[in-house]
Amino acid sequence: MIKRTLFFGNPAYLSTKNEQLVIDFPEKEKEKVTVPLEDIGVIVLENPQITLTNGLLSKLNLHKALLVQCNSQRMPVSVFQPLNGHTLFTERLRLQLGMSEPLKKNLWQQTVQSKITNQALHLEENHINALKLRRWIQEVKSGDGENHEAYAAAYYFQNIFPVENFSRNQKGIPPNHWLNYGYAILRALTARAITSTGLLPALGIFHKNKYNPYCLADDLMEPYRPFVDKMVQQMLRQLELSEELTTEHKAMLLKIPAMDVIVEGKKSPLMVAMSRTTNSFYECIEGVRRKIIYPEFC
Repeated sequence: MIKRTLFFGNPAYLSTKNEQLVIDFPEKEKEKVTVPLEDIGVIVLENPQITLTNGLLSKLNLHKALLVQCNSQRMPVSVFQPLNGHTLFTERLRLQLGMSEPLKKNLWQQTVQSKITNQALHLEENHINALKLRRWIQEVKSGDGENHEAYAAAYYFQNIFPVENFSRNQKGIPPNHWLNYGYAILRALTARAITSTGLLPALGIFHKNKYNPYCLADDLMEPYRPFVDKMVQQMLRQLELSEELTTEHKAMLLKIPAMDVIVEGKKSPLMVAMSRTTNSFYECIEGVRRKIIYPEFC
């Protein structure tokens, strides 16, 4: 079943009763709303005047719902994660900490190749030449020491959006603000899936910034980025491009967790596919498989 994504942009009081999320509004004319907890996949809290009960947090954790908090600029900045993400957490953490450098480099090579493949497929879907990317896929070596990921990204973003002088930059011209929001949602989904698998999102295979608590999430989300790009591309066709990130824009980007992706030939919601990716990543650490499962763009 595809889980629901709930967005709260106005003041509200959130609690739980009888396995339901109970939503109370300060406005007297608004009636109380309830949502089954088992139907919830993602909750995004944007308004600072939102109150949650501890009981609700416990129930959301039990149902593996993702809770995302936004900052004063209304951008997703933090995610509620359990300490006991998996029953075998200690054992899995021991294996994660013991990863060898050759294994990390091999898994990063797979990740980069999958990302560039999806970028190439996205370009080709839009009848844009992707021969350079196809060549670079074959040239990616263990650890991607020649940085083909960056070359591919530069070429890809120069061509994928019909926006004059566009380049990918967090503080760049629109639709960079749409990409920022979409990638933040994707990052939160990845971090939650990593924790549920019994791993730490801070211990990456390529990203190693000591100030970044989501290094592994930033690694494993890379091949999923073109799916966010596709959503932004759809927005460019349907909505007016503006400097402001509106509620309408966010509503479309919050469909990302439920986007259909193809994993090993079968259709799956992106949020479910991410769990398969993180589980396969652990199995590579464990030594029972050799390749991470990533979706293929279509």
